[in-house]
Amino acid sequence: MSRIMKRNKLFAGTAVILILILAAAAVYLNSLLPIITGYAAKNLCSNVFVSGREAQSIETIDLNFSFIKYTKNSVDTNEKSVTSRFLWGKSKAIYREGFGATLVTDIPEENLRKTPSLPAETPGFLPDTTAWPLGDKLADTLPSGIDKAKLDEITKKIISDNGYKGNAFAFMVLYKGVPVAEAYKPGFNVKTRFLSWSVAKSFTNGLIGALVRDGKVDINKPAGVDEWKNDERSKITLNDLMQMQSGLKWNEDYGSRSDVNLMLFDKADMAGYAIKQPIEHPAGTFWYYSSGSANIVSELAGKLFPDRPSFYKYTHEAFLDKAGITDAFFETDPSGDFVGSSYLYATARDYARLGLLYLNDGLVNGERVLPVGWVKYTTTPASASNGEYGSFFWLNRSKKYPSAPGDMFSCQGHDGQLIFIIPSKDLVVVVLGFSHKPDNELDFDRLLGDIIKTL
Repeated sequence: MSRIMKRNKLFAGTAVILILILAAAAVYLNSLLPIITGYAAKNLCSNVFVSGREAQSIETIDLNFSFIKYTKNSVDTNEKSVTSRFLWGKSKAIYREGFGATLVTDIPEENLRKTPSLPAETPGFLPDTTAWPLGDKLADTLPSGIDKAKLDEITKKIISDNGYKGNAFAFMVLYKGVPVAEAYKPGFNVKTRFLSWSVAKSFTNGLIGALVRDGKVDINKPAGVDEWKNDERSKITLNDLMQMQSGLKWNEDYGSRSDVNLMLFDKADMAGYAIKQPIEHPAGTFWYYSSGSANIVSELAGKLFPDRPSFYKYTHEAFLDKAGITDAFFETDPSGDFVGSSYLYATARDYARLGLLYLNDGLVNGERVLPVGWVKYTTTPASASNGEYGSFFWLNRSKKYPSAPGDMFSCQGHDGQLIFIIPSKDLVVVVLGFSHKPDNELDFDRLLGDIIKTL
């Protein structure tokens, strides 16, 4: 064989390999497009029509990373929708009153828009004239035992100066149940609803607590999912799901075509997607963080009611309103279930009220919102979590935050949404924003240490 023929054969073989590599890359990229465009459309739609933020600010801050920053987004204020495009991919999210923003996936847009709007739920009191914590009327005096001047310096440092790194949009501290610090970056205020990400799981914990209080559910009985009744999954309890020990196969990697990304940005029935996962470990024996588990819990809670409007009404009247959390609501997936893993919007004060509810053992103004022993259950470590996780709440027993006491527990959401609850210091600390990026992560441990030093 001549050298020319050998060279041509080698070239042809190399070209085939290169073509196969490019084809595989194109196929994988194509599989990521619904996630890339879906993330942009959903978050932009929610932040514009639920939070009332400016689209340019959201694109500059919240969407300015990875492939997401290359999406081309168009906001239609008339039909309240956002369409996002990247390469040949496209996703659309629509806003519906009472449901929030919903990605159009699997279920046609016209069908989604035919769903009757949910009536606005109003509490049986006027928040503006009702005293804190149920309402927003704050006392003129602050509790003794805290150095307010030093706390004001911390407040300025985190909000105005980004002195703890990150990019906090809102900051709030409660001491002895009373707001002693509250501040917002320009563009945000006391009425702004902030995205929870996984802090929603802790609200889901509270909702289940209300159901337990009212005798509607037993968390230690099998979950009763129809698809599981003929296999090992039939042994999974609500408690297993809430402690992230269901044993179901799951991938919570946010940077790939993972289960969590497919569920949130490419599935109309999020709980249904999680329910279909096979079991890998016996229930209750293996800990692995799973947003899918939280959405299964949300769906199971909804099935306790004759219809979804009844469930939505119960959520507000029996749980949120009783805690004074009057500006919060869960967004739903296209199928109508709460996205109990990730999509709750609430004001900074409402996040603080959730923390206060757990600090006060489930009581608000002497009324029991959560059943006796629920907070103790919530903060009891899941058996396989190495002391780091309870029931939809994180624990500090392993001293992940060394500056804070070991009795601290917390709600933690993607991008740095956090509620820290410190019973031994009578403190609740709320940080909301865009504060959890690897290259500019807010120093929460130093922040907690500085706050504790003001006592």
